[in-house]
Amino acid sequence: MTATATDLRPLRRSTRLATLLAVATFLLTGCGLQAIQDVPLPGGAALGPNPYTVTAQFTNVVDLVPNNSVRVNDVPVGVVREVSLAPDGWTAQVVVDVNGAVNLPANATARLRQTSLLGEKFVELLPSPMAPPQGRLANGATIPVDQTDVGAQVEEVLGALSLLLNGGGVEKIQTIAREVNAATSGNEEQLRSLLQNLDTLVGTLDRQKADIVRAIDSLERLTRTLVDQRARIANVIDNLGPGLDVLNQQRGLLVETLQSLNRLSDVGVDVIRRSQANTVADLRALQPILGNLVEAGDALPGSLQILLTIPFADNSLNVIKGDFANIDVSVQINLQSLLTTLLNSNQVPGVDAIFKLLQQPGTTPQAGDAAAGGAAGQRGSQNTPGLVPQLPGLGGGNGR
Repeated sequence: MTATATDLRPLRRSTRLATLLAVATFLLTGCGLQAIQDVPLPGGAALGPNPYTVTAQFTNVVDLVPNNSVRVNDVPVGVVREVSLAPDGWTAQVVVDVNGAVNLPANATARLRQTSLLGEKFVELLPSPMAPPQGRLANGATIPVDQTDVGAQVEEVLGALSLLLNGGGVEKIQTIAREVNAATSGNEEQLRSLLQNLDTLVGTLDRQKADIVRAIDSLERLTRTLVDQRARIANVIDNLGPGLDVLNQQRGLLVETLQSLNRLSDVGVDVIRRSQANTVADLRALQPILGNLVEAGDALPGSLQILLTIPFADNSLNVIKGDFANIDVSVQINLQSLLTTLLNSNQVPGVDAIFKLLQQPGTTPQAGDAAAGGAAGQRGSQNTPGLVPQLPGLGGGNGR
Protein backbone atom coordinates (compact mmCIF):
# COMPACT_ATOMS: atom_id res chain seq x y z
CA MET A 1 0.00 0.00 0.00
CA THR A 2 1.49 3.28 -1.04
CA ALA A 3 1.73 6.12 1.58
CA THR A 4 0.21 9.32 0.50
CA ALA A 5 1.41 12.90 1.22
CA THR A 6 -1.33 13.20 3.79
CA ASP A 7 0.05 10.23 5.77
CA LEU A 8 3.70 11.59 5.78
CA ARG A 9 2.75 15.03 7.10
CA PRO A 10 2.43 14.00 10.85
CA LEU A 11 5.81 12.23 10.66
CA ARG A 12 7.54 15.33 9.37
CA ARG A 13 6.00 17.38 12.13
CA SER A 14 7.25 15.04 14.88
CA THR A 15 10.77 14.97 13.38
CA ARG A 16 10.91 18.76 13.23
CA LEU A 17 9.71 19.03 16.84
CA ALA A 18 12.33 16.55 18.04
CA THR A 19 15.06 18.53 16.27
CA LEU A 20 13.93 21.77 17.89
CA LEU A 21 13.86 20.14 21.30
CA ALA A 22 17.39 18.80 20.82
CA VAL A 23 18.75 22.20 19.75
CA ALA A 24 17.05 23.92 22.71
CA THR A 25 18.48 21.36 25.13
CA PHE A 26 21.97 21.84 23.68
CA LEU A 27 21.75 25.62 23.95
CA LEU A 28 20.48 25.52 27.52
CA THR A 29 23.22 23.11 28.50
CA GLY A 30 25.92 25.25 26.81
CA CYS A 31 24.93 28.35 28.79
CA GLY A 32 26.01 26.61 31.98
CA LEU A 33 29.59 25.91 30.81
CA GLN A 34 32.42 27.75 32.65
CA ALA A 35 34.95 29.91 30.87
CA ILE A 36 38.34 28.36 30.23
CA GLN A 37 40.02 30.57 32.81
CA ASP A 38 37.55 29.35 35.44
CA VAL A 39 38.61 25.76 35.00
CA PRO A 40 41.04 24.84 37.82
CA LEU A 41 44.47 23.75 36.64
CA PRO A 42 45.77 20.34 37.68
CA GLY A 43 48.29 20.45 40.53
CA GLY A 44 47.06 23.83 41.75
CA ALA A 45 46.45 24.92 45.33
CA ALA A 46 43.51 23.44 47.19
CA LEU A 47 41.29 26.29 48.38
CA GLY A 48 39.26 24.14 50.74
CA PRO A 49 35.60 24.66 51.63
CA ASN A 50 35.93 28.18 53.09
CA PRO A 51 38.48 30.28 51.18
CA TYR A 52 38.73 34.01 51.82
CA THR A 53 39.43 36.81 49.38
CA VAL A 54 42.23 39.39 49.71
CA THR A 55 42.99 42.36 47.45
CA ALA A 56 46.61 43.43 46.98
CA GLN A 57 47.64 46.70 45.30
CA PHE A 58 50.88 46.83 43.27
CA THR A 59 52.66 49.58 41.40
CA ASN A 60 53.43 47.05 38.66
CA VAL A 61 52.27 43.46 38.14
CA VAL A 62 54.42 42.84 35.02
CA ASP A 63 52.79 39.84 33.27
CA LEU A 64 50.80 38.39 36.19
CA VAL A 65 47.57 36.77 34.97
CA PRO A 66 44.59 35.06 36.63
CA ASN A 67 45.08 31.50 37.84
CA ASN A 68 48.70 32.20 38.82
CA SER A 69 49.44 30.77 42.22
CA VAL A 70 49.49 32.44 45.62
CA ARG A 71 52.15 31.09 47.98
CA VAL A 72 53.25 31.30 51.60
CA ASN A 73 56.83 30.15 52.23
CA ASP A 74 56.87 28.76 48.65
CA VAL A 75 53.84 26.56 49.42
CA PRO A 76 50.77 27.11 47.16
CA VAL A 77 47.84 28.29 49.28
CA GLY A 78 45.63 30.06 46.73
CA VAL A 79 45.16 31.41 43.22
CA VAL A 80 44.91 34.79 41.53
CA ARG A 81 41.28 35.42 40.63
CA GLU A 82 41.45 38.82 38.96
CA VAL A 83 43.98 41.42 37.81
CA SER A 84 42.59 44.88 37.14
CA LEU A 85 43.28 48.59 37.33
CA ALA A 86 42.47 50.27 40.63
CA PRO A 87 39.99 53.18 40.71
CA ASP A 88 42.85 55.69 41.09
CA GLY A 89 44.04 54.81 37.57
CA TRP A 90 47.68 54.29 38.64
CA THR A 91 47.68 51.16 40.77
CA ALA A 92 47.27 47.52 39.74
CA GLN A 93 44.73 45.62 41.79
CA VAL A 94 45.11 41.86 42.27
CA VAL A 95 42.28 39.82 43.83
CA VAL A 96 43.41 36.47 45.24
CA ASP A 97 41.62 33.56 46.89
CA VAL A 98 43.42 31.99 49.87
CA ASN A 99 42.75 28.71 51.63
CA GLY A 100 40.69 29.34 54.77
CA ALA A 101 43.09 27.25 56.89
CA VAL A 102 45.97 29.67 56.25
CA ASN A 103 46.37 32.23 59.04
CA LEU A 104 48.15 35.47 58.19
CA PRO A 105 48.50 38.65 60.28
CA ALA A 106 46.43 41.70 59.40
CA ASN A 107 49.61 43.64 58.54
CA ALA A 108 50.84 40.98 56.11
CA THR A 109 52.74 42.05 52.99
CA ALA A 110 52.54 40.84 49.38
CA ARG A 111 55.43 40.38 46.98
CA LEU A 112 55.40 39.52 43.28
CA ARG A 113 58.00 36.84 42.54
CA GLN A 114 58.97 34.34 39.86
CA THR A 115 59.38 30.61 40.34
CA SER A 116 62.53 30.41 38.18
CA LEU A 117 64.40 32.29 35.48
CA LEU A 118 61.71 31.51 32.92
CA GLY A 119 59.00 30.33 35.33
CA GLU A 120 55.60 31.77 36.11
CA LYS A 121 54.85 34.74 38.30
CA PHE A 122 53.16 34.23 41.65
CA VAL A 123 52.04 36.34 44.60
CA GLU A 124 53.83 35.64 47.87
CA LEU A 125 52.09 36.50 51.14
CA LEU A 126 54.26 36.84 54.25
CA PRO A 127 54.27 38.61 57.64
CA SER A 128 55.71 42.11 57.74
CA PRO A 129 59.47 42.03 58.43
CA MET A 130 59.37 45.58 59.84
CA ALA A 131 56.65 45.17 62.49
CA PRO A 132 55.36 42.47 64.84
CA PRO A 133 52.28 40.52 63.70
CA GLN A 134 48.97 42.19 64.47
CA GLY A 135 45.51 40.64 64.25
CA ARG A 136 44.49 38.30 61.43
CA LEU A 137 44.02 38.81 57.71
CA ALA A 138 40.26 38.56 57.15
CA ASN A 139 38.00 38.07 54.17
CA GLY A 140 37.78 41.22 52.02
CA ALA A 141 40.96 42.77 53.45
CA THR A 142 43.15 45.01 51.31
CA ILE A 143 46.95 45.09 51.35
CA PRO A 144 47.92 48.68 50.44
CA VAL A 145 50.57 49.54 47.91
CA ASP A 146 53.09 50.54 50.60
CA GLN A 147 53.02 46.93 51.88
CA THR A 148 53.62 45.30 48.47
CA ASP A 149 56.75 44.86 46.44
CA VAL A 150 57.82 43.58 43.03
CA GLY A 151 60.95 41.45 42.86
CA ALA A 152 63.70 41.98 40.33
CA GLN A 153 62.68 40.75 36.90
CA VAL A 154 64.83 38.94 34.39
CA GLU A 155 64.37 41.79 31.91
CA GLU A 156 65.66 44.30 34.44
CA VAL A 157 68.71 42.16 35.27
CA LEU A 158 69.55 41.64 31.61
CA GLY A 159 69.07 45.35 30.91
CA ALA A 160 71.43 46.31 33.73
CA LEU A 161 73.97 43.73 32.57
CA SER A 162 73.76 45.05 29.01
CA LEU A 163 74.33 48.59 30.28
CA LEU A 164 77.36 47.44 32.26
CA LEU A 165 78.89 45.54 29.36
CA ASN A 166 78.24 48.18 26.73
CA GLY A 167 78.85 51.42 28.59
CA GLY A 168 80.15 50.48 32.01
CA GLY A 169 83.87 50.53 31.24
CA VAL A 170 84.42 46.77 31.27
CA GLU A 171 87.39 47.25 28.96
CA LYS A 172 89.12 49.12 31.77
CA ILE A 173 89.07 46.14 34.13
CA GLN A 174 92.44 44.97 32.83
CA THR A 175 93.94 48.40 33.43
CA ILE A 176 92.48 48.47 36.94
CA ALA A 177 93.85 45.00 37.71
CA ARG A 178 97.30 45.97 36.42
CA GLU A 179 97.39 49.14 38.54
CA VAL A 180 96.26 47.23 41.63
CA ASN A 181 99.03 44.66 41.12
CA ALA A 182 101.59 47.44 40.68
CA ALA A 183 100.40 49.17 43.88
CA THR A 184 100.47 46.01 46.00
CA SER A 185 103.76 44.62 44.68
CA GLY A 186 106.41 44.81 47.41
CA ASN A 187 103.90 45.95 50.04
CA GLU A 188 102.78 42.55 51.19
CA GLU A 189 103.73 43.16 54.83
CA GLN A 190 101.87 46.45 54.93
CA LEU A 191 98.83 44.85 53.31
CA ARG A 192 98.95 41.97 55.78
CA SER A 193 99.16 44.43 58.67
CA LEU A 194 96.30 46.41 57.15
CA LEU A 195 94.16 43.31 56.91
CA GLN A 196 94.98 42.38 60.51
CA ASN A 197 94.08 45.86 61.71
CA LEU A 198 90.91 45.70 59.67
CA ASP A 199 90.06 42.35 61.25
CA THR A 200 90.68 43.84 64.71
CA LEU A 201 88.49 46.80 63.85
CA VAL A 202 85.67 44.60 62.59
CA GLY A 203 85.93 42.38 65.68
CA THR A 204 85.83 45.40 67.98
CA LEU A 205 82.81 46.77 66.16
CA ASP A 206 81.12 43.39 66.43
CA ARG A 207 81.76 43.26 70.19
CA GLN A 208 80.46 46.80 70.56
CA LYS A 209 77.42 46.03 68.44
CA ALA A 210 75.00 46.33 71.34
CA ASP A 211 76.48 49.68 72.39
CA ILE A 212 76.32 50.93 68.81
CA VAL A 213 72.68 49.88 68.55
CA ARG A 214 71.90 51.63 71.84
CA ALA A 215 73.68 54.76 70.62
CA ILE A 216 71.67 54.69 67.39
CA ASP A 217 68.45 54.20 69.37
CA SER A 218 69.37 57.11 71.64
CA LEU A 219 70.11 59.23 68.59
CA GLU A 220 66.74 58.26 67.18
CA ARG A 221 64.99 59.25 70.41
CA LEU A 222 66.90 62.54 70.42
CA THR A 223 65.88 63.17 66.83
CA ARG A 224 62.26 62.34 67.65
CA THR A 225 62.39 64.72 70.61
CA LEU A 226 63.84 67.46 68.44
CA VAL A 227 61.11 66.86 65.88
CA ASP A 228 58.45 67.08 68.59
CA GLN A 229 60.01 70.32 69.84
CA ARG A 230 60.42 71.73 66.35
CA ALA A 231 58.04 74.63 66.97
CA ARG A 232 59.85 75.66 70.14
CA ILE A 233 63.25 75.34 68.48
CA ALA A 234 62.06 77.52 65.61
CA ASN A 235 60.75 80.05 68.14
CA VAL A 236 64.10 80.07 69.95
CA ILE A 237 65.98 80.56 66.69
CA ASP A 238 63.65 83.38 65.70
CA ASN A 239 64.19 85.09 69.06
CA LEU A 240 67.93 84.50 68.93
CA GLY A 241 68.44 87.32 66.45
CA PRO A 242 67.27 90.15 68.76
CA GLY A 243 69.32 88.68 71.59
CA LEU A 244 72.44 88.70 69.42
CA ASP A 245 71.72 92.31 68.49
CA VAL A 246 71.58 93.25 72.18
CA LEU A 247 74.84 91.42 72.83
CA ASN A 248 76.42 93.21 69.89
CA GLN A 249 75.30 96.56 71.30
CA GLN A 250 76.75 95.64 74.71
CA ARG A 251 79.99 94.33 73.22
CA GLY A 252 82.15 97.15 74.58
CA LEU A 253 80.71 96.78 78.07
CA LEU A 254 81.19 93.00 77.98
CA VAL A 255 84.81 93.37 76.86
CA GLU A 256 85.46 95.91 79.62
CA THR A 257 83.84 93.58 82.17
CA LEU A 258 86.01 90.68 81.07
CA GLN A 259 89.13 92.85 81.27
CA SER A 260 88.14 93.97 84.78
CA LEU A 261 87.62 90.35 85.76
CA ASN A 262 91.06 89.57 84.39
CA ARG A 263 92.64 92.33 86.49
CA LEU A 264 90.66 91.21 89.53
CA SER A 265 91.90 87.68 88.97
CA ASP A 266 95.51 88.91 88.86
CA VAL A 267 95.04 90.88 92.10
CA GLY A 268 93.31 87.97 93.77
CA VAL A 269 96.07 85.56 92.79
CA ASP A 270 98.70 87.99 94.08
CA VAL A 271 96.86 88.45 97.40
CA ILE A 272 96.46 84.72 97.85
CA ARG A 273 100.12 84.14 97.02
CA ARG A 274 101.30 86.76 99.53
CA SER A 275 98.95 85.68 102.30
CA GLN A 276 99.55 82.01 101.79
CA ALA A 277 101.87 81.64 104.80
CA ASN A 278 99.54 83.60 107.09
CA THR A 279 96.53 81.66 105.90
CA VAL A 280 98.29 78.35 106.55
CA ALA A 281 99.37 79.56 110.00
CA ASP A 282 95.84 80.67 110.84
CA LEU A 283 94.44 77.36 109.75
CA ARG A 284 97.01 75.48 111.84
CA ALA A 285 96.20 77.70 114.84
CA LEU A 286 92.52 77.07 114.27
CA GLN A 287 93.01 73.32 114.33
CA PRO A 288 93.28 72.99 118.16
CA ILE A 289 90.25 75.24 118.63
CA LEU A 290 88.20 73.14 116.27
CA GLY A 291 89.46 70.01 118.02
CA ASN A 292 88.34 71.36 121.40
CA LEU A 293 84.98 72.30 119.93
CA VAL A 294 84.60 68.76 118.65
CA GLU A 295 85.50 67.34 122.08
CA ALA A 296 83.04 69.72 123.76
CA GLY A 297 80.34 69.02 121.24
CA ASP A 298 77.95 67.43 123.74
CA ALA A 299 78.36 70.29 126.25
CA LEU A 300 77.74 73.12 123.78
CA PRO A 301 73.91 72.85 123.72
CA GLY A 302 73.75 73.00 127.52
CA SER A 303 76.16 75.95 127.62
CA LEU A 304 74.06 77.87 125.15
CA GLN A 305 71.01 77.24 127.29
CA ILE A 306 72.76 78.71 130.35
CA LEU A 307 74.19 81.61 128.34
CA LEU A 308 70.74 82.77 127.33
CA THR A 309 69.67 83.01 131.05
CA ILE A 310 72.47 85.37 132.21
CA PRO A 311 72.26 87.21 134.64
CA PHE A 312 69.28 85.10 135.87
CA ALA A 313 69.51 81.36 136.08
CA ASP A 314 66.75 79.01 135.01
CA ASN A 315 65.54 78.47 138.58
CA SER A 316 65.65 82.18 139.55
CA LEU A 317 61.92 82.50 138.95
CA ASN A 318 61.24 80.06 141.79
CA VAL A 319 62.32 82.65 144.43
CA ILE A 320 59.77 85.24 143.32
CA LYS A 321 56.44 84.90 145.09
CA GLY A 322 53.98 87.66 144.31
CA ASP A 323 55.50 91.06 145.05
CA PHE A 324 58.55 89.89 147.04
CA ALA A 325 61.58 87.68 146.48
CA ASN A 326 63.17 85.43 149.04
CA ILE A 327 66.77 84.78 148.11
CA ASP A 328 69.87 83.58 149.90
CA VAL A 329 73.18 84.45 148.25
CA SER A 330 76.53 82.96 149.27
CA VAL A 331 79.63 84.76 148.02
CA GLN A 332 83.08 83.18 148.39
CA ILE A 333 86.05 85.45 147.74
CA ASN A 334 89.62 84.18 147.63
CA LEU A 335 91.76 87.20 148.45
CA GLN A 336 94.94 85.46 147.36
CA SER A 337 93.61 84.64 143.89
CA LEU A 338 92.12 88.12 143.54
CA LEU A 339 95.36 89.90 144.46
CA THR A 340 97.42 87.56 142.29
CA THR A 341 95.21 88.37 139.34
CA LEU A 342 95.42 92.10 139.98
CA LEU A 343 99.18 92.11 140.49
CA ASN A 344 99.87 90.10 137.33
CA SER A 345 97.72 92.37 135.19
CA ASN A 346 99.22 95.22 133.16
CA GLN A 347 95.90 96.98 132.74
CA VAL A 348 94.74 97.68 136.35
CA PRO A 349 96.09 101.05 137.67
CA GLY A 350 97.19 101.53 141.32
CA VAL A 351 98.35 97.97 141.86
CA ASP A 352 101.88 99.11 142.84
CA ALA A 353 100.46 101.35 145.59
CA ILE A 354 98.52 98.43 147.02
CA PHE A 355 101.61 96.29 146.87
CA LYS A 356 103.69 98.93 148.71
CA LEU A 357 100.98 99.18 151.35
CA LEU A 358 101.13 95.44 151.90
CA GLN A 359 104.92 95.36 151.93
CA GLN A 360 105.50 97.59 154.99
CA PRO A 361 108.50 96.83 157.25
CA GLY A 362 108.05 93.72 159.28
CA THR A 363 106.77 91.59 156.44
CA THR A 364 108.15 88.07 156.38
CA PRO A 365 109.17 86.79 152.91
CA GLN A 366 107.96 83.39 151.89
CA ALA A 367 109.75 80.67 149.96
CA GLY A 368 107.43 80.83 146.96
CA ASP A 369 107.60 84.57 146.44
CA ALA A 370 110.46 84.58 143.99
CA ALA A 371 108.82 81.97 141.79
CA ALA A 372 105.36 83.48 141.94
CA GLY A 373 105.99 87.17 141.99
CA GLY A 374 109.41 87.80 140.46
CA ALA A 375 110.62 91.32 141.34
CA ALA A 376 107.88 91.80 143.90
CA GLY A 377 109.38 89.02 145.99
CA GLN A 378 112.72 90.83 146.02
CA ARG A 379 111.13 94.05 147.30
CA GLY A 380 109.53 92.14 150.17
CA SER A 381 112.72 90.42 151.30
CA GLN A 382 113.41 92.94 154.14
CA ASN A 383 112.66 91.53 157.55
CA THR A 384 110.61 94.52 158.80
CA PRO A 385 107.21 94.58 160.38
CA GLY A 386 104.19 95.42 158.25
CA LEU A 387 100.44 95.71 158.29
CA VAL A 388 99.66 92.39 156.68
CA PRO A 389 101.92 89.36 156.71
CA GLN A 390 103.00 88.04 153.32
CA LEU A 391 100.47 85.55 152.00
CA PRO A 392 101.84 82.25 150.76
CA GLY A 393 102.27 82.22 147.00
CA LEU A 394 101.47 85.94 146.66
CA GLY A 395 103.03 87.28 143.52
CA GLY A 396 104.34 90.79 143.66
CA GLY A 397 104.04 93.40 140.97
CA ASN A 398 103.67 92.83 137.30
CA GLY A 399 107.17 91.77 136.47
CA ARG A 400 108.48 95.29 135.84
